[in-house]
Amino acid sequence: MSVRFRLLVAALMLALWPAAGRAEPVDIELVLAVDVSRSVDEVEAHLQRQGYIQAFRNPRIVRAIANGPLGRIAVAYVEWAAVDFQRLVIDWTVVKDAASAGAFADRLAAAPRESWSWTSVSGAIDYSARLFGKAHEGTRMVIDVSGDGRNNSGRPAAEARDDALARGIVINGLAIMNDRPNFSRPPDRALDEWYRENVVGGFGSFLVVAEDFEAFAEAILNKLLKEIASRPDPDTSPAAAAGD
Repeated sequence: MSVRFRLLVAALMLALWPAAGRAEPVDIELVLAVDVSRSVDEVEAHLQRQGYIQAFRNPRIVRAIANGPLGRIAVAYVEWAAVDFQRLVIDWTVVKDAASAGAFADRLAAAPRESWSWTSVSGAIDYSARLFGKAHEGTRMVIDVSGDGRNNSGRPAAEARDDALARGIVINGLAIMNDRPNFSRPPDRALDEWYRENVVGGFGSFLVVAEDFEAFAEAILNKLLKEIASRPDPDTSPAAAAGD
């Protein structure tokens, strides 16, 4: 699909939107699903939250959004832990310029943080998947899962991933390679491989690895830039789009 054709489609969507009463068109519907299980301590939680806040205040993110065919995205921010603990911190919000990106960052900075036991990546995926198709209509639907542990609550993560993929949802991952022991257990040095095998999937999907929480800010910025700029063609083969 050529860039010119994408722009024509985007212009048509914008022209039809008010008259047809359709959901607001955006370049991407993006759910940021963030691990707040108790393996993430207060220091790590602060670094993680600050990574997202700094990213939305970064001019590079604003430019990436403006360069999209429609020039706007819809973002929701979810925090998760056990299979029965998901919290919609910020509902769907359109980000299209520096002001709206900064407002999103300010809301996130002001939001209280909660934590809970256990780690349910599958619960995070299932909850996030139910958020799509409400107020907005994205040319892409993406769940962005970040965490520092494997699924230990709820159904297998791969099952939740496969159900989301069947709906046309892409799942990207950010595996945080926690360099400190969790509850007396040694750090999981193979977490990135587990994410590749059980979490990430869909056309153009990818995994970013943060070597520790201190590296989170740079990792989340790079991941958001890639997600916003990514425009995989529909004829891209699964093998080529399986991630890196």
